[in-house]
Amino acid sequence: MSDPLIALLHAARAGGPRLPDRAGEGLTRARVFAVQEALAADLGPVGGFKVACPPDAPIVIAPIYASDIHASPATLTLPPAEEVGVELEYGFRVIAPLPDRDAPDFAGQMRASVELLPVFELVQSRLENPKGADPLLKMLDNQLNGAVVFGPPIRDWQSIDVTQAAADLSIGDKVHLSGAARVPGGDAFATLCKLAHAIGNHCGGLQPGQLVITGSLNGLPWVTPGCVAKGEIAGLGAVEMTLRAGSE
Repeated sequence: MSDPLIALLHAARAGGPRLPDRAGEGLTRARVFAVQEALAADLGPVGGFKVACPPDAPIVIAPIYASDIHASPATLTLPPAEEVGVELEYGFRVIAPLPDRDAPDFAGQMRASVELLPVFELVQSRLENPKGADPLLKMLDNQLNGAVVFGPPIRDWQSIDVTQAAADLSIGDKVHLSGAARVPGGDAFATLCKLAHAIGNHCGGLQPGQLVITGSLNGLPWVTPGCVAKGEIAGLGAVEMTLRAGSE
């Protein structure tokens, strides 16, 4: 029997009712991943993954649909009153098949298998209470991913220290970040490697051409459409997206 959460998320993505907090009652990681798989089969292909490694908690993995990935500068049309989040992040794009997880030089081979790029994540939810929802319910909702906008990649990125960042972010006329920024987990590349070890064949596994985003450098400011977000990570590059208000 099909999981009812699949139909509820389908409906929410089509503009129907958002999932209430009670939808998370009794959720397990196994059920979350099964629902992610089913939705990806319907709404994919998968173009990448978002990953987080919270302290003292299991790794967070969520697919990003290829249709939600855009090159910078990008214009995204949203419901006029919808509140969304903007995150500037280190991103990686896979450019070669991943090395064997047990390879003695896994990290070295992994470094050669990806390129680095600046990305924006648009945080957009199908939940009634995205800011206070249970962590498993957020992961069920693809960890609140709405879209990714990526800037120009750097293939020879080995001299860039992704354990730290200096970055700038403005949304409209407000500056949200200027200068040193904390890298989630302390090392964006280490976070990528943890995903590579953990993902297995989930949603098809991590494949060449896919993007991986590794967590916000600027926290999570919430905004409404009708603004332009401009971000830049020093030594890496810039990314830009316009959030346009559509019709009701």
